[in-house]
Amino acid sequence: MTKERVGRIIGAGFGLAFIQVNAGALPVAAGTALRVLAVAAFVALLVTLRRAPAPAPAPAPRPAPAAAAAPAVHFGRRYRYVVAAEALVGVAGLVVINTVLHTPRATVGWIALVVGVHFFGLAAVWRMPALHRLGAGLSGCGAAGLALAAAGAPQAAVAAVAGVLPGALLLGSAWWKVRGGAELRRAATPTSGASVS
Repeated sequence: MTKERVGRIIGAGFGLAFIQVNAGALPVAAGTALRVLAVAAFVALLVTLRRAPAPAPAPAPRPAPAAAAAPAVHFGRRYRYVVAAEALVGVAGLVVINTVLHTPRATVGWIALVVGVHFFGLAAVWRMPALHRLGAGLSGCGAAGLALAAAGAPQAAVAAVAGVLPGALLLGSAWWKVRGGAELRRAATPTSGASVS
């Protein structure tokens, strides 16, 4: 299991958690269906990643330019700094929301916002600009959830926008990477009729 695959599983796991925790605020039929679909998507992702062939080593004759090289996922010191900052800011915000502002309905929006912002840090640490899009989507969901909570919207609306939707974005992002990786492997594999010069 490569570090990149572990990263996908972590992201998908958080997506699964977002949906499982927040789908309970929705009507029972919708919440149950979303929970079952999320579990099915997560399990299918695990099976797909487990069955996927190991990435082939890069061909030695023609090294790719540095800008085109595939980014690597590293769980080193800079990654730990990003996660530590996320945890500190997240907990501090939850304390303010619950003890100062007394608006526990806003907690899911705050969590989604902090998780979204942390993807901007990961994009820089891992040199993966695509994570900016995921970070923007999650941050937008979190900000919308905070606005809904401040406006006194029903808990189901806050949970759907700031909990279920971010979960779907995280799961979808993990699947998108798997799909993109499969297309890259197919493109890199020479066809039987292709000539090698």
